[in-house]
Amino acid sequence: MRGIIPAAIVLLCAAQLPLSAQKNSVTKKNSTVTEAVVTYGIRANGKEQPGSSLKLFIRNGQAHIVQGNNREKEQQYIDYAENATLQVLSLEDGSVSVLKKPFSSQAEATLLPDTATILGYPCKKAKLTVRSNAIEVWYTTALAVKGSPTFSIAPQLGLVLKIVRNGNFETFARDITFRKVTDQELAWPGNKGTLVDEPSYQAVIINSRYKTINIFTNEQLSFGNPINNPEGEQLNQTYHYSGGTIVLKKVALPKARRGQNLFAELTQRSNGDAYDRTGSVFIIPLDKKETFLKGLKEGSKALPSFTASNGKVYQGVVATDNYLPILEVMRFFTPFGVGHFNKQVQIKGYPWADSVIYKQDVSELLPRLEGEVWVGVFIGNYDKGGHKVSLDFKYYPGFEGERPEAQSTAWIMPVFNTTNVMEMTGQEYGTMFEKDSLTVMVDIPTGVSNLKMRYITTGHGGWGGGDEFNPKLNEIFVDGQRVYHFIPWRTDCAVYRLSNPSSGNFGTGLSSSDLSRSNWCPGTLTLPVDVPLPDLKPGKHTFKVAIPLGKSEGGSFSAWNVSGTLIGDKK
Repeated sequence: MRGIIPAAIVLLCAAQLPLSAQKNSVTKKNSTVTEAVVTYGIRANGKEQPGSSLKLFIRNGQAHIVQGNNREKEQQYIDYAENATLQVLSLEDGSVSVLKKPFSSQAEATLLPDTATILGYPCKKAKLTVRSNAIEVWYTTALAVKGSPTFSIAPQLGLVLKIVRNGNFETFARDITFRKVTDQELAWPGNKGTLVDEPSYQAVIINSRYKTINIFTNEQLSFGNPINNPEGEQLNQTYHYSGGTIVLKKVALPKARRGQNLFAELTQRSNGDAYDRTGSVFIIPLDKKETFLKGLKEGSKALPSFTASNGKVYQGVVATDNYLPILEVMRFFTPFGVGHFNKQVQIKGYPWADSVIYKQDVSELLPRLEGEVWVGVFIGNYDKGGHKVSLDFKYYPGFEGERPEAQSTAWIMPVFNTTNVMEMTGQEYGTMFEKDSLTVMVDIPTGVSNLKMRYITTGHGGWGGGDEFNPKLNEIFVDGQRVYHFIPWRTDCAVYRLSNPSSGNFGTGLSSSDLSRSNWCPGTLTLPVDVPLPDLKPGKHTFKVAIPLGKSEGGSFSAWNVSGTLIGDKK
């Protein structure tokens, strides 16, 4: 009996083995298993991110990375038989694009002597740099399975159990389960899809993340050509007005969603006009009995007007009880002859741009950009070739909870706009500041609060003494009290020289397009400024804009294009 050890004592001894011995036993047991599921979590600045979920399904040298609920359009894989990663993008139209990249194209890792134990497995450390991000990788080679939670970071080293980016963003393994991986979990793409190169793939995936609504494509804005507009007021039909310098279309726009961002993107190219011209993207409000659409159809004299102290009549400029002026979405300025004149003006070291793209976040106007809306583009010119423009509205989904103000902002009212988009058919220039301030009475409805004014201003008068080249104070008054003042001025116009092939060159070495201007440059946007009006209550209020307009010289005169839109929350 002395040589027989009771079974209970054997079990007790096994239970008391050192933890490291138990882990070594587990590691040895799993060193030949080729199927596993690894679950990862995410920490930012030491705090685990709630709801973060990432799984890595591994089977026989193939791995599928699944984020969240696996509803992503893009799926990511690692193929160890081919030593390559796969990105597979499936779109709603049924198209499938596949990008295959060899491991050798990934950032090269430097192996370090550091070691650690993660989930009981011995790990080694490597470091690499990806687009100036410092990456630390902890991986184990003690298992038969390989994979990485980020397909582009060290998939070839082994099974990656932790990735730390810039010292504060961490992807870490929570659990490894060794079990059969189903076909549905692996979801291997096989021969499905079209193999594309990386530039093509990146273009497809980026474009798939947002929705583009095309408004205009390569429309000509010129003067003096025949105009044959469609009958009536048809949806999705293009109309030309004011001698051809305005293009207009009624479009159906989607309802805004929480967190959404809207960008207006206009592409412009000269089609024969060599000069810097005022341009505007606008919408026509239909809230009131009278609309700007009537003026386009019947002429500027059909618009509500007022006579200023200088004796001039100004049409369609200010809001009344029965009329709202056009709401300016984006103010832009064409450069000198971009595109059309590139070959006619060649200078060594000056690779002229083919066109100019103006892109602006106009999310705050979303409540006005829903349903059926008249959208227009204006470029003032007297040229039969004129300009070509394309306009897109791009809707970006954003993130849940982002931009809550985009949902609460529900009251938007354009109150004045002196940009004479019907310049070519008689609408007066913004010269009322000569002896007056621009004055408008506004009735703010009950329930509107947290007001601001979206104010856009540019000065014009293109000679040495004109307001284009001389800083002028802009003042805004509400009920007689000055609420905002500044001098709108741009000193960065030389940045845009390569968009201005036909700009004149002076003996000083400067180009005309280099010169500083009153809040604009040839080839740029003019961004709005926000005038905060948080204490303004519902009821009637008087708004005034005062600018010291420069004196005329001979046939030259100055003018100011100013537009003001009130934006507030409405209960």
